[in-house]
Amino acid sequence: MKQAKVRLYVEQGLGEGQTIPLTKEQAHYLFGVMRMAVDDPVLLFNGRDGEWRCAVTVANKRNGELVCEAQTKPLQMPPDLWLCFAPIKKARTDFIVEKAAEMGAARIVPVNTDFTNSERIRQDRLQAHAVEAAEQCGGTYVPEVSDLVKLDRLLAEWPEGRQLMFCDEAEVGEQLWLEALPSDRAEGGREAPARGGGSGADRIASDPIPGKDGRPWAILIGPEGGFSEAERDRLKALPFAHVVSLGPRILRADTAAVAAMTLWQQSLGDWQ
Repeated sequence: MKQAKVRLYVEQGLGEGQTIPLTKEQAHYLFGVMRMAVDDPVLLFNGRDGEWRCAVTVANKRNGELVCEAQTKPLQMPPDLWLCFAPIKKARTDFIVEKAAEMGAARIVPVNTDFTNSERIRQDRLQAHAVEAAEQCGGTYVPEVSDLVKLDRLLAEWPEGRQLMFCDEAEVGEQLWLEALPSDRAEGGREAPARGGGSGADRIASDPIPGKDGRPWAILIGPEGGFSEAERDRLKALPFAHVVSLGPRILRADTAAVAAMTLWQQSLGDWQ
């Protein structure tokens, strides 16, 4: 059996015998760039139905069709982790989104802080970067990239129960690690739910998985200029926020995002 060398993300549902029409851009890539032909295999995923091996049935430069033959991977959901970050220069913002998708973020939230350099983003372009990262790295899930939101609004509408790993560059060198965070109880002294979110009635297969401590989490990374004193004071006063140091050195914002996700995944995520 010929090995599939191309993976594509599609919006359509996937299942045995399902016919998948290609967009003009996808057809150009498969048949104009990759020089694929009828009967060649392609791997498809949609973030819901896992990964499927498909065969080319119609191959034209402007359109085409594939048919699903067999599932090759089940849907693998990430931990219920948001990456919230202040956008920086274009290429480095792209890098953060790509790495967040690769490393298992369930949602990516660009945040406008007091010192954010970029007050606008192209949400559709960043979402496309998340899709490309999943295509290239074998993922079956694509995190949502949200529109830019002000930090004040994000915190005012914060969902109940979600914990926040606040990466504060002002705490550089301090012994504030994830291992020191409370993990046996949820907010208000209530027992945290078991990993997996409880019974099947409580969650479905397409839900992100809670952290190892049974709770949903988020990571907050500041802009190049850091957080303002007012923002820092507000964050430290929040009952769901946990101040964390990323080591003895101040990191660039894009490096900090990768470092923070690595620490969280090793301590509370699915890198077990």
